[in-house]
Amino acid sequence: MAHDSRSSRSDVPVRIFPLREQPGDDLSTTTSAEERVAMVWELTLQSWELSGRPMPVYSRHEAPVRTFPLAESP
Repeated sequence: MAHDSRSSRSDVPVRIFPLREQPGDDLSTTTSAEERVAMVWELTLQSWELSGRPMPVYSRHEAPVRTFPLAESP
């Protein structure tokens, strides 16, 4: 899967804040859920690109998962 980071970065919203006035880590007050998902997707693509490995391609039902039992109440 080829990825052109320049074109995808142009779709990611950018906000500029003066030093010491940047918002905290909770982006829910300054971004929409769609914007936050776009940010995570961009980071995911960049991480795979930096790893030098191909991005895995599989259908949703083939996605690798692990299940854990719920913790029992004390």
